[in-house]
Amino acid sequence: MTTPTPLAQLNISSKKPDTIEDVLASKGFITSAQLKFIKNEAARRVEPAEKIISAMNWVSVEQLAQAKAQVIGVPYIDPVQQPVSPEVLSSVPEDVAKRFTVVPFARDKTTLSLAMVDPLDLQVFEFIEKKSGLVVKPYLATAASINRVIAEQYTRGLSKEVTDALQDVAPGLSKSYIQQTQAASVLGEAPVARIVSTLLEYGIKVRASDIHIEPLENETRVRYRIDGILHEKLILPKKIHDSIVSRIKILGNMKIDEKRIPQDARFNFKIGKEELDLRLSTLPTAFGEKVVMRLLKKSGAVPSLPELGLRAKALSNLEENIARPHGIILVTGPTGSGKTTTLYSILSKLNSTKVNIVTLEDPIEYQISGVNQVQINPQAGLTFASGLRSFLRQDPNIIMVGEVRDSETTDLAVQASLTGHLVFSTLHTNNASGALPRLLDMHAEPYLIASTVNCVVGQRVVRTICPTCKVTKNASEEVIVQLKGVLDNLFNFSAKPLKLYFGKGCTQCNNTGYLGRVGIFEVLMVTEKIARMIFKRETAQTIEKQAIQDGMITMKQDGFLKVCEGATTIEEVLRVAEE
Repeated sequence: MTTPTPLAQLNISSKKPDTIEDVLASKGFITSAQLKFIKNEAARRVEPAEKIISAMNWVSVEQLAQAKAQVIGVPYIDPVQQPVSPEVLSSVPEDVAKRFTVVPFARDKTTLSLAMVDPLDLQVFEFIEKKSGLVVKPYLATAASINRVIAEQYTRGLSKEVTDALQDVAPGLSKSYIQQTQAASVLGEAPVARIVSTLLEYGIKVRASDIHIEPLENETRVRYRIDGILHEKLILPKKIHDSIVSRIKILGNMKIDEKRIPQDARFNFKIGKEELDLRLSTLPTAFGEKVVMRLLKKSGAVPSLPELGLRAKALSNLEENIARPHGIILVTGPTGSGKTTTLYSILSKLNSTKVNIVTLEDPIEYQISGVNQVQINPQAGLTFASGLRSFLRQDPNIIMVGEVRDSETTDLAVQASLTGHLVFSTLHTNNASGALPRLLDMHAEPYLIASTVNCVVGQRVVRTICPTCKVTKNASEEVIVQLKGVLDNLFNFSAKPLKLYFGKGCTQCNNTGYLGRVGIFEVLMVTEKIARMIFKRETAQTIEKQAIQDGMITMKQDGFLKVCEGATTIEEVLRVAEE
């Protein structure tokens, strides 16, 4: 019989610890009056203080668990935030994890890190150490978080299928044994091909826009960008990294023996009825080649402007300007803020047999039927500037240029507008007002900018609250003051008590509390006053103040209005729109 793990091994302090209620009070989670009540009730009822604290519901389950961990001298962990490798997960079978409410999250040659509800249960220690053959290092976690991880990790399919595939990977798949002439046939075989296929299928399942396969010093991690945020989902053995990269390169017809320079490619991938267009990019790093795969659904319909999040005055102002026969309309924001999607929505709205629409893109993300889309190719001499020059000989009504990057492209866009064309493009500026000084920095003449630019759209994307686990809470006075300070007269706070919403986290939203995204916008109209400011080369701040006086709703205001309506949270808006 295995000797029970000694308490010294658990890192439990020998000195007399504080009580749970004392720790909660020291952290400010309970008041002194509540602390006194708990001590009196525990003495009167002869019950543990922990039971009374739970019954009173004064602190969250997580806060209580953190206090308990501090008292018994065991680290607290939230296993939901820990990516679990398939190999680690296989250390404890699912039925054992469910029976004892434990889950492993890390492992080395001799030690298994284990999240437990009761780290002092020596019988569980003995059983799992015997089962795994490893020394257990305990961490305290809540039952809810452990059960959530068990439900996700053991049943979601990703870890299980990859584990099964890893067991089939032969030693011959390591890089030292792969011969270039045999690579295509070897890597096309089941194990590695199945791992790559599983990674892609999971990406579709969780609505990921990108998959990152990153080599680290001793392992390979797989991250998925879901609703704009990267989530680490899988850890793979480093020995199969080159095999996976080579398999992906074969799918994209890339050179698998070229590892010194970045490569780009694209290919189609079909799962069931779902067809994807994948853009591949490889990059040599210190520990091997990193691969990023951009997932673009071919069947996905381009959303309408209201579906993007445009509404009220911002929507009417934009629709008024895109209905004009000529001029320039710019969409601004950082990378990943949805600028291209907004342009596609506008083009879809304008697309008809009566107009000739040509686009110049890098790359073409979605095909729009009836629109002439051109992919730039700098190596062949087809740049934004040279392509735009050729477009003017194609009898276009509407021109979309992916990005205004230099003075030559700016001058050509201005000339196209002056000769009766409607021109759309994007700029990398933080807000709408910053676009006008940026154009002047590209040596465009102020009088030409003032007479050709119709309006500028500034945008970001925020995650929306998951409808499945959406719950309400009353807004605190502090939050109401914050909202009033930004929204002023744009929202009626006196009509009824303001309720805010948040997502608790569920299987539908991958326990993030968010599902899907919506845009927050500001639409700056180039009025006569703003045109005069452009002549004077005024700063972006001065132009923005005038636009607000003219009635522009800023991105932050639009975001806070969506908070008041229950679409998103204050934290999300501040994450993307706080300057």
